[in-house]
Amino acid sequence: MYLWIKAFHIVFIASWFAGLFYLPRIFVNLAQESDANATTRLLGMARRLYRFTTMLMIPALLLGLWLWLGFGIQGGWLHAKLALVVLAIGYHHACGSILKKFEAGVNKRSHTWFRWFNEVPVVLLMLIVILVVVKPF
Repeated sequence: MYLWIKAFHIVFIASWFAGLFYLPRIFVNLAQESDANATTRLLGMARRLYRFTTMLMIPALLLGLWLWLGFGIQGGWLHAKLALVVLAIGYHHACGSILKKFEAGVNKRSHTWFRWFNEVPVVLLMLIVILVVVKPF
């Protein structure tokens, strides 16, 4: 059972992060866009992606919780990983907040800022994978 739960956890994590990689890329385009029709289309894409990404995040977190509590996974590396997961959840919610600002037409950030913002989930995933695979402490 452990390996099945772990496999599905990995699938949902990869899917969730795919959304976190792409949603800020839509924000880059929204920050550059001046055409109302294109903006409407991009906002629709962003809304649907955020909703879908949220639906992927929930089973990813629940399966991770099951692995942790159900199979007694422990270690210092796990504490660091959980801290990074909390940051990933915060990033996910920050994307939702940014989307609301775009929808309200009050975004003040540049496309360059969103290009840098887009790198955060890459770093988070890289650190999480290193902690899980290498277990440095």
